[in-house]
Amino acid sequence: MADHVIKVLNNLIETSKNGEKGFASAAEDAKAPELQELFRNRSRDCAAGAAELQAIVAQMGGEPEDSGTVAGAMHRGWTNIKAAVSSRTDLTLLEECEKGEDVAKADYDKALKETLPENVRAIVERQYQGVLHNHDQIRDLRNRYRATA
Repeated sequence: MADHVIKVLNNLIETSKNGEKGFASAAEDAKAPELQELFRNRSRDCAAGAAELQAIVAQMGGEPEDSGTVAGAMHRGWTNIKAAVSSRTDLTLLEECEKGEDVAKADYDKALKETLPENVRAIVERQYQGVLHNHDQIRDLRNRYRATA
């Protein structure tokens, strides 16, 4: 069971690392100070979540992931290509971040369907609630920016 739990947690670490890098990139490109701050905070939250999961994997005797996924890197690359072709507005940044949070929601939802020790499940559930909050906040901001565009 430990190997299975380690695999599940390593997948979530990759998801968190993707979020950390994606939000950091968005913070650099955002024009509005409120979005720069939001994206920087979300990047730090993702980093903290990854570190928490890495510690659990290490405690279980596993080798914690320390980077994001190829898919996450490709998504950031595609976002950068889109930015070169079109203007990278705060609205497009919010749309891209929302897509990233959709992936995170799906990854955490999948993890919570797995058999996990109760202490690990509690941490994953708490982090999942954070992902849901992030998603909803970004969605609401996207809607607000879209209404004024």
